[in-house]
Amino acid sequence: MVIVPPKDSQGLKDTTFSRDSLRQSTQIDSVSRMPLKNDKSVIDLKIIMSSQQPEWELVKHNPYFGFFARPSVIYSSVKRFTGKDALFYLLVSLLIICAFIKKSFPKYFNDLFRLFFRTNMKQRQIKEQLMQTPLPSLLLNGFFVISAGLYASFLLEHFKLNPFENFWLLYFYCCLGLSAVYFIKFLGLKMSGWLFNMQEASNSYIFIVFIINKMIGILILPFLIILAFSDGNIYTVSLALSWCLIAGLFLYRIILTFADVLNQVKVNPFHFFLYVCAFEIAPLFLIYKGLGLLFLR
Repeated sequence: MVIVPPKDSQGLKDTTFSRDSLRQSTQIDSVSRMPLKNDKSVIDLKIIMSSQQPEWELVKHNPYFGFFARPSVIYSSVKRFTGKDALFYLLVSLLIICAFIKKSFPKYFNDLFRLFFRTNMKQRQIKEQLMQTPLPSLLLNGFFVISAGLYASFLLEHFKLNPFENFWLLYFYCCLGLSAVYFIKFLGLKMSGWLFNMQEASNSYIFIVFIINKMIGILILPFLIILAFSDGNIYTVSLALSWCLIAGLFLYRIILTFADVLNQVKVNPFHFFLYVCAFEIAPLFLIYKGLGLLFLR
């Protein structure tokens, strides 16, 4: 009996052997932007560098950065701010300017109010002192233009007579218009006094006009603050009170002018009334009518 030994299982061919998956052919990495060796852009770049072309050509054909590519457009809504920050800073600046003038020229300020309210019997002496200090007078005249121009801008905005979309452009033209009106009035009164040999009377009238203007510029400051940041009934009441204040000051100016001029020139009250209607009241109505015809048609 012959015993046949079994075959050794270890000598069989291993069927579990498989090719190593790590030794597969190199694939293109989708993350890397490095071009392959046979990429046409690299070949073009080598040709350009070998031909020694200008540097901007190298930049233009750079495969990594698209310097000459079409820019991407991102659409977004523009946020517009419609607050009153600029108006707030303007009003604060007006208060600071008024305080600076009062602090720098305290005697002029005190004499101005004393003469306006006529609390001192030595009015002629105070008037001469005020006329001898031109710098604070000029500063307060400029302050009147700034504050009254802002008040006129508020009025035009209230009655919807603003021809511009920009409020600050309207404010600029209001200040410019007030400056032109009073400068022309000043020159006209000076020339009239020289032509008719009434320099003293014309100088007195000019002095009264600009004294009242200075007081208007100071006294309407609280109304400017209320009109700028209020609405409803508060706005309406403040607007009405400001009209009463300005109308009262203009009436007071007419009374002072008549009393002062009457002491120097013999003037008939009826003739003075005609003068007031022709040169004080009529221009205001003409301006209002012109604005209405220009912007409400």
